[in-house]
Amino acid sequence: MDMNNKYVMVEESIKHQIDSGLLVSQDKLPSIRALSQQLSVSKNTVIRAYQELEAQGVIYAVTKSGYHVNHRQDTLKPVTKPNQVDLLSVCKEILTYSPENEWLATGTAHPNIDTPIIKSLYAEIGRHSRRQANVASHYQLPPGNDQLIKHLGKISQDLGVNAPANQIAVTHGAQQAISLALRALTQAGDIVAVESPCYFGNLLLMESLGLKVVEIPSCPKTGIEPESLRQALKKWDISAILVTPNFTNPTGARMPLEKRVELLKLAPSIPIIEDDVFGALAFDQGIPPLKALDKDDRVIYVNSLSKVLDSRLRIGWVTAGQYQAKIEKLLLCDNMGSLNLMQSAVADFLGTGKYRTHVQKMHRFYQANVKQFHCELVTALNQYPELRGRYQIYLPQGSFLLWLTLPEHIDSEKIYQQAKPEGISILPGTIFGTSDQFRH
Repeated sequence: MDMNNKYVMVEESIKHQIDSGLLVSQDKLPSIRALSQQLSVSKNTVIRAYQELEAQGVIYAVTKSGYHVNHRQDTLKPVTKPNQVDLLSVCKEILTYSPENEWLATGTAHPNIDTPIIKSLYAEIGRHSRRQANVASHYQLPPGNDQLIKHLGKISQDLGVNAPANQIAVTHGAQQAISLALRALTQAGDIVAVESPCYFGNLLLMESLGLKVVEIPSCPKTGIEPESLRQALKKWDISAILVTPNFTNPTGARMPLEKRVELLKLAPSIPIIEDDVFGALAFDQGIPPLKALDKDDRVIYVNSLSKVLDSRLRIGWVTAGQYQAKIEKLLLCDNMGSLNLMQSAVADFLGTGKYRTHVQKMHRFYQANVKQFHCELVTALNQYPELRGRYQIYLPQGSFLLWLTLPEHIDSEKIYQQAKPEGISILPGTIFGTSDQFRH
């Protein structure tokens, strides 16, 4: 590759990151030295690319601060019309795997459980199991175990959500909480707005409920685009909005405070379901959830212990404000008997105070591991000249999710099929949208 092609490659890489939302207005670009090392090109090549981009008005130089992304009137990606979801067959095939045969399980969003505190959690579950063997059988009726609800209220409060005990209902994971919320707010044929890409589990829920989905473009760095949502609200009668402001699955995006405020202003009469399962895993002080900013009592807040403790616990909770009574009625009809063993055991575990210690430890653990994995993945990808400078992977500010965008001609489903026999799991982007738009 000659010098001219190399600087064009660098230029196109920066432009693509801006177009895809990985770099936004005022963001600082890597230093000349850092980018030359990252892309394995000379410093002169990077300088030439930055000069060309500056001449085009794409970036600007700041004395002693390097180059920054210029403000521009972006052409928003068009919002596609509402779609029926048809992902069940694809998801069943991809999610049917044997984790015991994997040596690199990057296709799952399960938390680290190799800690003494998690072992003490399961010791507590064992004690409750033996104790219940000598107690008459009974149901744990909704809204759930009183002590567990008390502790979940404290966890919510730590995240900025003040929820009294009579406004919390325990669910079978966050998935059931979102399902109950959708059933309380919609009926078959209604339209729900979701960020795109969107967690496949939520898309499957809407498929099962016969709902239509309008996918709102989402920046992999700052989440759902309010202006795109505004366009959709003008075109269609949207019954509910489902978002994950904190570290959305799969991109790890986190909505800044100003975007959260704007989102609430955009749709003053439309209920919002807020999925906050990764909220406790922020590497900094965190940002108030939508529920904490809501003055109209219309945000349904959903959380769970699956991403912080263990997915197998299947303990989630919902606080729904004006919709609480309807959701609890649906919960009672669905779950005459809940997992009383798990609820009582986890309640006692949370009463030990070990939860906060565990969360603090996981902050450090995930932050270090995500950085290391990101670094090793970038090093590996840069070995291929055809990929160097042509992929995007954003380092999140919390959780343990990484979203890799490859050149558009690359098929992630084929990579998935090739990696699977080698004991490597990934999740192809095809399951995070309804129109096959994330195949790369």
